[in-house]
Amino acid sequence: MPANLTPQYHEAEEKYKQAQTPQEQLLALEDMLRIIPKHKGTSKLQAEIKQKISKLKTREDPAHPQSKRNALRIVEKEGGGQVVLLGAPNAGKSSLLAHLTNAHPEIGEYPFTTHLPLPGMMEYEDINIQIVDLPPITEEFTEGWVVAIARSADMALLVVDVGSDAVLDEAESVLAVLEKFRLALKGPDETPVRDETGLLRSQKAILVANKIDAPEAESRLEIIRDAYGDVMPVIGVSTVSGIGLERLKRDIFTMLRVVRVYTKIPGKPADMKSPYVLPHGTTVEELATTVHKDFAQKLRFARIWGEGQHDGIMVSREHILEDRDVIELHV
Repeated sequence: MPANLTPQYHEAEEKYKQAQTPQEQLLALEDMLRIIPKHKGTSKLQAEIKQKISKLKTREDPAHPQSKRNALRIVEKEGGGQVVLLGAPNAGKSSLLAHLTNAHPEIGEYPFTTHLPLPGMMEYEDINIQIVDLPPITEEFTEGWVVAIARSADMALLVVDVGSDAVLDEAESVLAVLEKFRLALKGPDETPVRDETGLLRSQKAILVANKIDAPEAESRLEIIRDAYGDVMPVIGVSTVSGIGLERLKRDIFTMLRVVRVYTKIPGKPADMKSPYVLPHGTTVEELATTVHKDFAQKLRFARIWGEGQHDGIMVSREHILEDRDVIELHV
């Protein structure tokens, strides 16, 4: 059976080949395992990826403190997508994490309160999205593992403080440091970019202008929009008043480009509480493989309910699923 590997898989595989550290290799391999189509034709390749992951994790020897530290810097992806918070010291990333998710980060008016990646789960309608706060980005001290996590995430939020007169300089500094690590932040429709070494890539991002209710913040927001509005979306928020937070959640979900698909057993109501969260463009056959590794081979036909669909119409294996579709698989 052919493997039928997707473009997303080949991109993750390229990241693995270009990885410069064991952590970057591990993050890329985990992406490959998550993305690879699950069927008989890829079973050998899946086993090889799992073996490579196991070998890399074995290097995390508990007897060596450095290995323990490295283990703490790996964030397993959970939920409907992984979103990282990037920004200069005191931009308000930890406050944003606390207001978007169930996490309880240390929040202080002094820089570098975040030393290790701190994940939390953001509720959006009927799914959870993982938000990961990372240590601040500075010219003086930014470790490669921080950018490695940002590179392997599904998207990023660049958090800036529009309550500060230095907001433009801080944004420019963060972006310059990321570029030194061959990572560029772009809008949702930008295609991945690589430099002559093949390592520069773009990560889709939203620029979050935090502290929008601070004095003169609106005028600074316009400066930020003029500078970066053509590069990525810009949203003003406040973790004090809650301004913009609901819009930010909605825009995160939209930029992740995922669909929620609900399944039903013939003759019974659909399970509308626990949707499968899948990449935009997923087919019925790929959903069947996600539900159970043998379903794709045994699938006889499927029926679909959804917006713009005729209720219960039969669809082919190649039918592309849309957000909030309900699928009945017949095997």
